[in-house]
Amino acid sequence: MDIKKIPLINREISWLYFNDRVLQEAADPTVPLIERIKFLAIFSSNLDEFYRVRVATLSRLTNLNEKAKEILGYNPKKLLTQIKNIVVKQEQKFNNLYENIIVKELAEEKIFLLNDKQLNVTRGTFVKNFFRERLLSTLVPIMLDDNLPLPELRDRAIYFFVKLTKNKKSRFALIEFPDNLSRFLVLPDTHNLKFIILLDDIIRYSLEDIFFIFDHDNIEAYSLQLTRDAELDLDKEVSVKFIDSLAKSLQKRRKGKPMRLLYDKEMPLDMLSYLVKKMKVGGENLIPGNRYHNFKNFISFPNVGRADLQYNKNIPLPVNGLSFGKSLMSMIAKKDFLISTPYQSFDYIIHFLREAAIDPKVKEISITVYRLAENSKIIHALINAAKNGKKVNCLVELRARFDESNNIYWSNRLEEEGVNVLYGIDGYKVHSKICLVTRMEKGKPFHYGCLSTGNYNEQTATLYADHTLLTANKNITTVLVYIFRALNKSLLPKDLKHLVVSPIDSRPAIYKLIDNEIKNAKAGKDAYMILKMNSLADEELIAKLYQASNTGVKIKMIIRGMCCLIPGVKGYSENIEVISIVDKYLEHARVHIYGNGGKELMYLTSADFMTRNIDNRVEVGFPVHDEDLRKEIRDIINIQLNDNTKARDITVTHTNKYHKTKAEPLTRAQIDIYNYLKNKNTIN
Repeated sequence: MDIKKIPLINREISWLYFNDRVLQEAADPTVPLIERIKFLAIFSSNLDEFYRVRVATLSRLTNLNEKAKEILGYNPKKLLTQIKNIVVKQEQKFNNLYENIIVKELAEEKIFLLNDKQLNVTRGTFVKNFFRERLLSTLVPIMLDDNLPLPELRDRAIYFFVKLTKNKKSRFALIEFPDNLSRFLVLPDTHNLKFIILLDDIIRYSLEDIFFIFDHDNIEAYSLQLTRDAELDLDKEVSVKFIDSLAKSLQKRRKGKPMRLLYDKEMPLDMLSYLVKKMKVGGENLIPGNRYHNFKNFISFPNVGRADLQYNKNIPLPVNGLSFGKSLMSMIAKKDFLISTPYQSFDYIIHFLREAAIDPKVKEISITVYRLAENSKIIHALINAAKNGKKVNCLVELRARFDESNNIYWSNRLEEEGVNVLYGIDGYKVHSKICLVTRMEKGKPFHYGCLSTGNYNEQTATLYADHTLLTANKNITTVLVYIFRALNKSLLPKDLKHLVVSPIDSRPAIYKLIDNEIKNAKAGKDAYMILKMNSLADEELIAKLYQASNTGVKIKMIIRGMCCLIPGVKGYSENIEVISIVDKYLEHARVHIYGNGGKELMYLTSADFMTRNIDNRVEVGFPVHDEDLRKEIRDIINIQLNDNTKARDITVTHTNKYHKTKAEPLTRAQIDIYNYLKNKNTIN
């Protein structure tokens, strides 16, 4: 199959329509109101990262010559224009949703978002006092000079562009918002009515206090936000020099090339023209927005109303057979256990490491970490293990995008405490989520493994839906020994059985599994695959899935984010169905199920079907052997396939229509999975 001729959706376009599904959640009236505001924040934050990384990359590609563009298969300039057209429409939808729906529904709940024009004398006095006590000293406007260049604007910071007018003469200024204060100020109640004002409007209300020394007839302020290129040109040497280079480059991010200037669409033309000329931005980089920017802060929008304006917080469920009051390793030695977060408690993983840290028979702990919590309990357990005389090897991936600063801090802390810190392999990110504990039993080393689809991060584990396997299976732990042995030498692990390990063995292993289904389909046997992942973009794997579909293999996919494969295309993908679930939790687990002629094979993995995961990262996929756990995962996947409440059909039309099934009553996977696991505890 000629890869250049297969039907594909451009990855950037596909991602934008994933973000549109996030916006659908913000528009869904069945979602609690405060949660809808949080989905607006997620949409905004996602779009920031998209511009900082993907649009920045495309912008650099526009400098390539025509021959290079032919190799890429698309024209970056045309794609940037297409992206802008989609983003502008989404921003309009976003603004309408916030201004004309969300704000009005808050008012119906007796929660009022006041602007600077809506303050009475009492509330105005309260705001002025707050401004003078907490804000004024942090705000130092930059007075602009026509003869001088515009000062460098910080990436993603919010600014007011201010115009002072006197006798038709204007002078301009910039005010940067402080980022150490809440975006929201809750005002005193009146007759059970709740009032909130944004930091933006507090500053607007107090502009005269800031510019009192300037004689003016009129003063006006409009918000703007600049998103910069976040990609880095780093020294690839994995050494102390690399860490220093990365730490310095984090500072440079604030000065990357401007990718998007988001501005208040009400800004007068003379002010916008001034910015465009001074900043040298235009075309696809100019995005008209509304009065308020940087909605990612709205993730912390205060709920001053009823509790049911937010999702109920489910109590994490226990895992059958695992007890915090007993040795986890003694239980894992007898059978495998599966932890499905956030439905079940992440504390089991922390407890596993704490036990290893104090057990006199444990001699060594090896772990790879990608994104760490701010005050990581995982790291504290590793430090305590080192203090207790264990050999602790911790591979910290410093290049975890936008978490580098946090990871640098923890790597330095670990080294100070005597942990053997590794920094990965030159040219490859280590994205696997694996841990190995070596314990002496009857005079011999015995191994316990903890393998996950998600990060060892107790904070994200409350929001990300992942699976973690605790096992003493020798086929798995023996391979983990070889993987960590290779990583300790900064080598790529290869020629390994039982596990699916990128970057060397993963692609041929996946092809072999797909080819087996193709072989069974040709032989008239039942042939199918169920694949769940975050993203599908690798063209060779898409071509392989098209080939499988054409031979009669039934393929069902659950893909949360971008999907470049087009389902239902005659001659390519008639046997492929794709849904995407966007709901309360972020679907992060990667699950592969292969029919295998009636003897199903099941794998969990840290890798998506993206070229970077398959060819450029160290990833680990691992089989599930225990029949009870296999049934549990299969049941969870079946619940998700039957979701007709939060699942959307992925099609070439990008309409994101809700998935329809015959399931009665309505099926909402994330609620039903929690109840399924809860009922299992009751039955057992």
